[in-house]
Amino acid sequence: MPALFPTLHKTPAKPALRFGGQVIDYGRLAALAGSLALRIGDAGRVAVWATSSPHTCVGVLAALLAGVPAVPVNPRIGAEELAHIVSDSAPDRVLAAPGDDLPGALAALPRTDVVLTPEEPELPGGGVPPVDGARAADDHAAALIVYTSGTTGPPKGVVLPRRAIAGTLDDLADAWGWTGDDVLVHALPLFHVHGLILGVLGPLRRGGTLHHLGRFSPEGVAGALEEGGTMLFGVPTMYHRLAEVLEDGGEGGARLASALRGARLLVSGSAALPLHDHERITAATGRRVVERYGMTETLMITSVRADGEHRPGTVGVPLRSVDVRLVDEEGNRIEGGDGETIGEVQVRGPHLFIEYLNRPDATAEAFAGGWFRTGDMAVRDADGSYRIVGRKSTDLIKSGGYKIGAGEVENCLLGHPGVAEAAVVGEPDPDLGERIAAWIVPAGGAAPTAEELAEYVARRLAPHKRPRTVRFVEELPRNDLGKVMKRALTHG
Repeated sequence: MPALFPTLHKTPAKPALRFGGQVIDYGRLAALAGSLALRIGDAGRVAVWATSSPHTCVGVLAALLAGVPAVPVNPRIGAEELAHIVSDSAPDRVLAAPGDDLPGALAALPRTDVVLTPEEPELPGGGVPPVDGARAADDHAAALIVYTSGTTGPPKGVVLPRRAIAGTLDDLADAWGWTGDDVLVHALPLFHVHGLILGVLGPLRRGGTLHHLGRFSPEGVAGALEEGGTMLFGVPTMYHRLAEVLEDGGEGGARLASALRGARLLVSGSAALPLHDHERITAATGRRVVERYGMTETLMITSVRADGEHRPGTVGVPLRSVDVRLVDEEGNRIEGGDGETIGEVQVRGPHLFIEYLNRPDATAEAFAGGWFRTGDMAVRDADGSYRIVGRKSTDLIKSGGYKIGAGEVENCLLGHPGVAEAAVVGEPDPDLGERIAAWIVPAGGAAPTAEELAEYVARRLAPHKRPRTVRFVEELPRNDLGKVMKRALTHG
């Protein structure tokens, strides 16, 4: 099969990775990763201590060049979850930056340091860095094992093949006009799909440049875009902070607005971007944020195209290699697109994962006749665009005979000036079956009353969509990617 990184050796002097003041060009990156690939080539699997550093990028790239499946590990992981992942994936060794203090189960593994010096590393035996090792010739072979968040039990290892990575990145290049001329700016963690596959492997497959901020800040975003960034990846919490700075105005807001206007593409993912933040960013910059949709098991499924209509609230149309359908509760396909009928998103195509590691039962349960059951609920508009309304388990609320998407109610609540953040779920109700419950972080000043918010939603959506229970909190529980952990609300 073609190499995952066909441009790796073509432009040795071109910057490949930038972390702060540290820049690694393609020539040095190829030598560093190639040298490491030769050192780990006999491993069955390797764990990667996935800090937000160039060491993570070099380590993962080396594993992919050698054809050795890599298991990215969240550096903020808890001891119990770490022990499970190491036991389940059974890596032969761990890759980490020199000086990294590895915890618990990782510390017991043989360790290989990812060294970024000397400038031109010597290869064992004078060898030539592999461009893709012999074990990497099979595009169906495992490339990465990425663990889910484990909201309903121990995290599951999602085994992603090389074909899925190549396919999803090429489909995104088609949708976004992504080329080697692009400089991608982001501050995402590097242990999951968004930050690692899209945010690191994406630029490297195209032959472009990654500018990683290390830590997110609006000032950092402005500076990186001013220095030549053409694309920005972020999660909704990041874009919310950008919207706040833009709305506040002043010198910082003016600088940020100018920088964002200079970017070619602004992309938000991992959760829905609230309509209010879409509107504030567009009002300040004239630019629209593109949303896309995917998950660990499927990689990317849909996206708003760079050359298509940008409608806030939609995650666009299916990517060119992906087949998507909506099904009702009986498993029947929902035809057409009326923008109202809610169904479960099911997917098939080359982007899909191979299996849940060591979980044939869970793998079989996840499929329906060859279609992967995402558990996400959506509606399809007449033009084929999808709008995600939430998870089947937490965001589809059946109240008084109606099916209500939590995301629609959340977006409405976020339009109220007294609401900074909102999370909506269904709670058991003896009369309605489920009632709509909302957790609200006030925007400051005098908080709105529960009655005021219920009436606000009833007027803008429908009376049956109003929250019947409203709880005010200081903050919402979120994971490392900024997603609200609704199970923590309902069980906390």
